[in-house]
Amino acid sequence: MRQWTVDAFATQPFRGNQACVLEPMDAWPADAWMQALAAENNQAETAFLRRTADPARFDLRWFTPALEVPLCGHATLGSGHVLFAELGVNAEAITFETKSGPLVVRRLRGEGAGEGYEMDFPAQPPHRVETPPGLAEALGFEPQEVWASTYLVAVLKDEAQVHVCAPDLVKLEAVSSAATGGRGNVGVAALADAGNPYDVVDRFFAPGSGIPEDPATGSLHTILTPLFADKLGRPRVRFLQAYPGRGGDLDCEVRGDRVLLRGQAVTVLDGQLRV
Repeated sequence: MRQWTVDAFATQPFRGNQACVLEPMDAWPADAWMQALAAENNQAETAFLRRTADPARFDLRWFTPALEVPLCGHATLGSGHVLFAELGVNAEAITFETKSGPLVVRRLRGEGAGEGYEMDFPAQPPHRVETPPGLAEALGFEPQEVWASTYLVAVLKDEAQVHVCAPDLVKLEAVSSAATGGRGNVGVAALADAGNPYDVVDRFFAPGSGIPEDPATGSLHTILTPLFADKLGRPRVRFLQAYPGRGGDLDCEVRGDRVLLRGQAVTVLDGQLRV
């Protein structure tokens, strides 16, 4: 069985977020086997694909090293990239059936698009909340605003605070889990400094999913895009997810109750599993 490692939301190797993608299967292996392989890979997500009767439609599941998750953007982008670029699926779009409903990945066409893709995800607009007790202490900064959806989002004063943020992950998980009833994951974000080629800079800490910090997170941007589109007064927002040493580039747009996430992907490893 083949497995690829893909850098998603990246225009060159060693940027964006790594996802391991297995070649499509006819039936799901045991959940315990998929979880064990995801732990062995030790990447943010390992994506598992199952064929359907439609050659442009696949079932898709995602596992972190610790657990199965209901939504993952970068591993969906990576899966689309593998199917289009490595396996030669001949379609304009691929639909993935997932625990978050159908997700569509399209190839971008036109000059300058490169190996670009567009994903159609459900928007998860946040609502503003009071700053939870202990959040400022866990982050090391007093948030300007706090918003809640499936994750907690702290809007910081400026781009510099986002770049240097080094939270206490144990405290952060406890605070966020209590505030959202979720796993305890937190995004931090701020408007970009003037002159940068992006509008918003952000980072994502996911100790509740077994990931101290995620390099490029599609699901986070289904929350951030409606939030900052409203702040900026326009539907399209360019993000830099500023994971130290890597960074991911996401071009996002609100479209009704959906968010379009655009980015590129690069294959960095093509391997053969022996198990």
